[in-house]
Parts: sequence; structure tokens; C-alpha cells
Amino acid sequence: MSRILRATLLVFLVGSCGGGNNTAPRNLDNACSIADQRPKYLKAMKRTERRWGVPVHVQMATIYQESKFVSDARTPFRYVLGVIPMGRQSSAYGYAQALDATWKEYKRETGRYGARRDDIEDATDFMGWYMAQTNEMLGIPLSDARSQYLAYHEGRSGYARGSHRSKAWLMRVANDVGARAERYRMQLASCGKL
Repeated sequence: MSRILRATLLVFLVGSCGGGNNTAPRNLDNACSIADQRPKYLKAMKRTERRWGVPVHVQMATIYQESKFVSDARTPFRYVLGVIPMGRQSSAYGYAQALDATWKEYKRETGRYGARRDDIEDATDFMGWYMAQTNEMLGIPLSDARSQYLAYHEGRSGYARGSHRSKAWLMRVANDVGARAERYRMQLASCGKL
């Protein structure tokens, strides 16, 4: 085999192993920067807003909190005696940190059987589906990022029971999500991306 052919095959082989881009955009504090770096994200979020009614800035703030825009984000491992790994804290995975069971329910109810949690279009559609159901069942407005996040994190039944009220850390996080959503909304409006 000639050297040129071998070199070409090696380049092709190495290139094909690269996989997708699972790194986060830079400057996650600026919604316009995120949209400029990853126009596919904004397109997916706008499609979700049209389909389910969940505003782009609410989706962005929730994804920031859940995965920091890392496509293959997972929960940390649990350890026994500080050194023996005992599996992950939960089955949450992907941009939206959807749990296995909830993701299966989403695929079944929407007929999106090929949906993947590490695909931004599928993750935002999942988030829209979940939040629209939360709005229908609990009356939480789709624009209320703070309360939607609490129901997203605790599950709708947990939220209805008030499980979030005894978790000061979660209330702080939800307040941060609400503030970030408002900041993202103002930024997106200022750069004409809303």
C-alpha cells in the first residue's frame, strides 16, 4: 500500500472517531453569545417555543442549570467509603438531565422514538413537553422559570407536595434560574434574537 493511501486512510480513520461536539459554548452568561456560537441551539429552542409555548430564555436558563450546555452531562458517581464507586446519583443524562423513565414516557407520548437526550433539538422538545404538562397540571405559567424549574427538579408530584420548601439550597438554585432567565430574556431582546 502506498504511503499516500495509508496516510489518507489514517486521516480518515482518525477524523471519523471524532464524534459530535459535546463541549459547552463559551461565555454562558451571555445568551447572545450562546446563540451566535450555536445557532442550532436557538433554532431548536424557538421551535420548542412555537410547539409548546415555553419561552427561549426559560429553556436556556434551565439547560444552563441542568447541564451547562454539555450534551453528554451526567450526574456524579456515588462512592462508598469515599473510594469505591457505586454508580451514578441518578439516570439523568444530556442537556436537559432527563431521567430514564421520564425520557421513555416522553418518547412514548410524543411518538419520537428515535429522540436522544444528547441532541439539543430532542432535549429542548422534551423540556417543552414537560413544562407544558406542568402548566396544564399545576397551573405554573410557562414564563415562570423559577417555579417551572422547581417542578422540573422535584417532579410534578413532589412540587405539588411542597418538597422543595424544605430545601433551602434548591430554593436558592431556583431563584438563580429565575434571575438567569430574566437576564437571558433582556440579552436576547437587546441583540434581536427573541
